[in-house]
Amino acid sequence: MQEQSIRTVDKVAKIFCCAVKEVIEASTGMTVSYAPTFQDVPSISLKPDLGGFIQFSGDYSGLFIMNFSKEASIEIYSKAMSFMGLPEDEISKDADSDEVVNYVGEIMNQVIGKARQKIEAKYGLSANNNQPKAITISSAITLSVATMLDKPECRKIAFRTGETNPFYVEMSLEKTEFIRLEPREVEGEKGIQEHVDDVLEKGQEVEGPAEKKETEDVQSLMAELGLD
Repeated sequence: MQEQSIRTVDKVAKIFCCAVKEVIEASTGMTVSYAPTFQDVPSISLKPDLGGFIQFSGDYSGLFIMNFSKEASIEIYSKAMSFMGLPEDEISKDADSDEVVNYVGEIMNQVIGKARQKIEAKYGLSANNNQPKAITISSAITLSVATMLDKPECRKIAFRTGETNPFYVEMSLEKTEFIRLEPREVEGEKGIQEHVDDVLEKGQEVEGPAEKKETEDVQSLMAELGLD
């Protein structure tokens, strides 16, 4: 599917999915996966057993939520602590403990930072976020951003840990479309302006391999015709 046919909210949701996967895998050493199907939902909410949220605003605005089952939160926290070398007897086994809740908040802080970097690198747009809030809850709490007056678009994505315990990413984004005005320059390939600047700076022709060969071919032809 071409990028142009994918809605911006789904592009951003995919970026957040990649950020979640990269952050958790890097901090735990385990593999996590997310469903290839995103759900278009009317609203997003904090859900049991442990949830966290972050609001972001700037060139684009929205709300990012992560919801964990007790099993998923304990598995991710335990793997991360073991990965860092913490002794087993010092690792909390209680999903309601401050250690686990605070760690979920730290994960979310890393995820939003990585997602923002990816969006700025790809689209040239930036946003700021507040501090993540993570809490243990027993019933769902629906959240919205007061400043987003034009119906936000919401997505929900299912994840699984290495032991297939579920956790979820939910995201709402203001109604917006990222439309690229100019095609991205191929990495390692100079733009026309850079080429002109090189010529002016060095006072000589700056030729690539193709241009050099073309020049040699012309000179050879002129020599054959006695015009050199």
